[in-house]
Amino acid sequence: MPNYRVGRSKPRIVVIGAGIGGLTAGALLAHRGYSVLIVDQAIVPGGCASTFKRQGFTFDVGATQVAGLEPGGIHHRIFSELEIEQPKATPCDPACAVYLPGEETPINVWRKLEKWQEERDRQFPGSGPFWELLAALFKASWEFQGRDPVLPPRNVWDLWQLTKAVRRGTLITVPYTLFTVGDALRAYGLEKDHRLRMFLDLQLKLYSQVDAEETALLYAATALSVSQLPQGLFHLQGSMQTLSDRLVSAFQRDGGKLLMRHTVESIMVEKDKATAVVIRDQKTDEVWTESADQVVANVTVQNLVQLLGEKAPRGYRQRVQKLPPASGAFVVYLGVDESVIPPGCPPHLQFLYDANGPIGENNSLFVSVSHPGDGRAPDGKATIIASSFVNPEKWWRTENYEELKQEYTRDAIAHLAKFFYLKPETIICQEAATPRTFAQYTARKDGIVGGIGQRIPTFGPFGFANRTPIQHLWLVGDSTHPGEGTAGVSYSAVTVVKQIEAEKR
Repeated sequence: MPNYRVGRSKPRIVVIGAGIGGLTAGALLAHRGYSVLIVDQAIVPGGCASTFKRQGFTFDVGATQVAGLEPGGIHHRIFSELEIEQPKATPCDPACAVYLPGEETPINVWRKLEKWQEERDRQFPGSGPFWELLAALFKASWEFQGRDPVLPPRNVWDLWQLTKAVRRGTLITVPYTLFTVGDALRAYGLEKDHRLRMFLDLQLKLYSQVDAEETALLYAATALSVSQLPQGLFHLQGSMQTLSDRLVSAFQRDGGKLLMRHTVESIMVEKDKATAVVIRDQKTDEVWTESADQVVANVTVQNLVQLLGEKAPRGYRQRVQKLPPASGAFVVYLGVDESVIPPGCPPHLQFLYDANGPIGENNSLFVSVSHPGDGRAPDGKATIIASSFVNPEKWWRTENYEELKQEYTRDAIAHLAKFFYLKPETIICQEAATPRTFAQYTARKDGIVGGIGQRIPTFGPFGFANRTPIQHLWLVGDSTHPGEGTAGVSYSAVTVVKQIEAEKR
């Protein structure tokens, strides 16, 4: 039976999943002297922020932009503690160019606040007070989050950390805890501003998985404001893989062990404590039990219940079963001739094609475009990645999977051809991914992406805690506060590391 214990005198931690959340937790714990094993079923680390290569092109699998690289940002803080160099990146300005149906001029989400204020005042006259509310809530929430609160708290220590993070300025957010963006629009008489609602629905679906009517206002305040200075969104040099590669390098330098192409089949629980995991080697099919003092699960909450099986607490399982259906994604990856990219094209764009149609299902696309010299394409070439939210159930239920995949691919390319100069001879390589693809390569149940949706019942104090009902079992990732994205899952990892350290003391 394999034994990957590094030091028997050190607390032993097994991390399930080598996504950014798992790698961050593992690297920080190894740096602090723990014996850490990270196990992942994929070929390369990174999870939904990993990459793949085709014909000289490098494609980001899912995530294509990063927040938290600015001084004091979460990634900057983590890389500083690990004493490793931060990946090279360029700010996205605009962070996104949003095209509404029938409009040829985009809504540009500029990085400079004054420029963004001018843009939104011009695009959405009379909406100023709404944006001013978001700015005030963002300022208070961002400062609060920067003090590393534990949300939701599950014991006295968690509550103490939460209390220490609260300041007088934080209290401005309290009256809005149960507000959605839809509530705020109605409060300011903007509920009939159709263009503003379409813009908000597009942006929030991307960041919170749900539209303006359902998104928690406090979450939206951050999601809609983090693109501006002194924060911002960044385009990594090389690919998203550089983020996970740096974390793996630090993790292994500090004695951590990483097993790829190994599947954790179950979490063992004795007397309400996680004690071990059952691991299967995908190459040899060998199965063994790896003991652990602590288990950190970088998985979806749905996957966590599966891993626990009959040991999953009844109330916890029922809560997960009652969650609204999560989103999947259909993604088209194109390697193209550089001539198809319009001059001055921003790195990220959003398109909505039918004002009366849904956000997703090829009626809307989020598009990421490589830039010359960013390491994603050979000289004279470029990459285009276009994604649309879809209902995962549709892709598992269909009897004509390949036909459905081809249909969505044709529709997506037809939409893209309205903006890019796409022709058969300018498309060099082409791939597509569906919820089935994401399920295969990331092991996320049903191939869902982006978390469980930032509705009131699943956001902040009402969401799933990092501290699970089972002792010594922790949850990190986009099912927990503060949500999706590499910055969000990194915050959850930092929280778990602090909680484990507190238990050790």
